[in-house]
Amino acid sequence: MTDRLDPITIEVVRNKLDGIANEMQSTLLRSSFSPIVKEGLDASASLFTINGETLSQALAVPIHLATLIPVVRALLETYPLDTVKEGDIYILNDPYLGGTHLPDIALMMPVFHDGKPIALSAAMTHHQDVGGMTPGSVPTNATEIYQEGVRIPPLKLRDGDVLNDTFLRMMRQNVRMPESFEGDLNAQIAACTVGARRLAGLAETQGGDTLKAIFEELLDRSERMTRSALSEIPNGTYGYTEYMDNDGIDMDTPIRIQVAVTIRDGEFACDFTGTSPQVRGPFNCVQSGTAAAACFALRAVTDPNIPTNGGCFRPLHLTLPEGSIVNPVEPAPVNARTATIKRITSAILGALKEVLPDKVPADSGNELVILMFGGQRGNGANYVVGDLIASGSGAGKQSDGVDMIETDATNCMNLPVEALEMDVPIRINKFELRADSGGAGAHRGGLGCVREYEILRGDVTVTYRGERHAYPASGSHGGDAGAPAAAEVHRADGSLETIPSKHVFTLSPGDRFTLKTAGGGGYGDPDARVSEMAEQDRRNGKVGAG
Repeated sequence: MTDRLDPITIEVVRNKLDGIANEMQSTLLRSSFSPIVKEGLDASASLFTINGETLSQALAVPIHLATLIPVVRALLETYPLDTVKEGDIYILNDPYLGGTHLPDIALMMPVFHDGKPIALSAAMTHHQDVGGMTPGSVPTNATEIYQEGVRIPPLKLRDGDVLNDTFLRMMRQNVRMPESFEGDLNAQIAACTVGARRLAGLAETQGGDTLKAIFEELLDRSERMTRSALSEIPNGTYGYTEYMDNDGIDMDTPIRIQVAVTIRDGEFACDFTGTSPQVRGPFNCVQSGTAAAACFALRAVTDPNIPTNGGCFRPLHLTLPEGSIVNPVEPAPVNARTATIKRITSAILGALKEVLPDKVPADSGNELVILMFGGQRGNGANYVVGDLIASGSGAGKQSDGVDMIETDATNCMNLPVEALEMDVPIRINKFELRADSGGAGAHRGGLGCVREYEILRGDVTVTYRGERHAYPASGSHGGDAGAPAAAEVHRADGSLETIPSKHVFTLSPGDRFTLKTAGGGGYGDPDARVSEMAEQDRRNGKVGAG
């Protein structure tokens, strides 16, 4: 069949698949209720083959896009294709059954043509709250998964055209913002429906058998191109070790992430032997998250022009010691796994710094600070709002790092000041680049930021999940490390409190919380920096502020 496929048709279908995935993503973002989705963009959509391999993915969150792979496979194991029917939708969030962490709820919808499933449409959204011990469901002081929220095993959310009302009533009873939860879930249903409708239409024009043959060709082609790109990297085993500040419980004990990356004969293997055992706090990362980090790193060091689909990940092999931070045993808490995924990604890329100096920059600030604010509005209604704050990227061989940007497998946005202030009784007093935070070098690391929140009304429970307070981003090839992160509370009574990198605390009216995100590492000898670039930094206030 492949020999008879028209290469022009194959390329048209490939672009159509990308268009469908991005239309799903647009539907997801525009239809959702929560600010963390509407403004923070913390949701993603993909298309899959009936065998569970990625066909196409939206321009969205890399962590979601990769963790959807084991989610889809887990759902297919529970609900085999010969049992599904048109209109069915399936749901899952349990990290120990294929998910990633409890706020990330995934939906999957089979796509039918001529009465047979030909593909799968899937969407994942970070829900603002799914219950648990703190508003926002990401408690940094959790010690078991039962404290983190409601666990959803593989379930049928919709049977044909009939929604599972029992499930919906149970969830509404267990989350702090039921209307928002259900609104975001409906947005996911809409996104999956758009994907299924568009893909079924494509099957009508191309024919189901031809379309499935094109799917296989696209996967095989990406695999061949990925293996070819890997073969250009010198064979060998390359190691790197990263450290996270702590696990949110044992505040003085760092977490070690150790990886050996072996590239040989078009294969990409990551061995995490030597990594810290699983921890008491919620920074454990289940297998799906570790695989997501490795998928991102693999794509980062191969040709960006390769179409991203399941074929790209066929050369990937992982060794994940059971009971470690990268493969914990139930019921270890896992809600803060994004910070760990980012550091796993950084470690994999760091292992390849020396062998790929043109591709791998210095370490990034690598933070995705998650802030969750929970309180009550003047009418007594609960609110939960999340904010996502980035740090600076590492400098490269040819350029400075980028100021305040998502790196290392995340791709979200902070809430605009106006959006947050309109939604909750909190004011943003300051939001600016953090001068002198980028590591010095021939090329300077990207700057972090400073953001200050003031409470206007009512007591507010705050969950702060930061990183890089103790272990700043390393420079590369003689470059300096970036500035570490910091956080503090200025109380209304004039007192000052230093906030550790993970903390759940209460703010009252007049209290101000200030965070300072980390800078990226510098690249090359600082004395070799071009004088004009250094002068421009001084004029722009990026260096020399103090």
